[in-house]
Amino acid sequence: MFERTEILSAIRSQTAKGIPILAAGSSCGLVAKCAALGGADMLVVYSTGLSRLMGLPTSRIGDSNARTIEMADEIRNVVSDVPVIGGVEAWDPVRLDLDRLLDRFWAAGYSGVINYPTISTMGDKWRDRRGRVGLGFDREVEMIALARKKNIFTMAYVASADDATAMTQAGADCIVPHVGATRGGLVGHDEGQAIQVAVKRINEINAAARAVRDDVVLLAHGGAVSEPEDTEEVYRSTDCVGFVGASSIERIPIERAVHAVTKAFKAIPMSRK
Repeated sequence: MFERTEILSAIRSQTAKGIPILAAGSSCGLVAKCAALGGADMLVVYSTGLSRLMGLPTSRIGDSNARTIEMADEIRNVVSDVPVIGGVEAWDPVRLDLDRLLDRFWAAGYSGVINYPTISTMGDKWRDRRGRVGLGFDREVEMIALARKKNIFTMAYVASADDATAMTQAGADCIVPHVGATRGGLVGHDEGQAIQVAVKRINEINAAARAVRDDVVLLAHGGAVSEPEDTEEVYRSTDCVGFVGASSIERIPIERAVHAVTKAFKAIPMSRK
């Protein structure tokens, strides 16, 4: 397990050297092991990652919190030297006690939490509907604030400046501008925005967060920011010091690698004397 101050210290040390932070989505042991070997600073475990490994578009399937808690054993079994962050569905109607829920994530082996699945990206209609019954974005803000009080490392996905303000005020250690579903690959969103549009949205979100606290860590995610070269533009044009990759780490590379090696094996002629 990693303490909050330990994770933040490592982030500051890396960024001071000009080295970007990489939080790698890892929903199975093999991906986690390879990401850690590749230098990932954090592993982020999402229940939705299971859908990616099933060959499906990123989807919420079944009991998100229960699945994420169960996944900790597989990840921690093969990786022990990198912090593992768990995706918490704060608006889970059968787990209204957020204090107890956070304790379960910590006990499972998660050194930090992130608000995912998140309502921030779901549009005003869905947000309003959930908010009216007390299970909206405010629950995510409450979860992050409670984790901060417990001195647990926190990351917060946000899709708007207002959400960034709320999460930064709640004490989030990292704000992650979520600029849309990741484009590319077999089931990606290729009709997504241009990188220049993504950068503009990231800067709007970052400015709102920095207006609250100067020390908040800013990490980009999603949309047109899907390939390593895309992050060059992000680092050049925003205050982000790193990237959170989900489909970019645990879906698209697997699709390409398996496709390529299968074609390579099939291309070898079966010649005999």
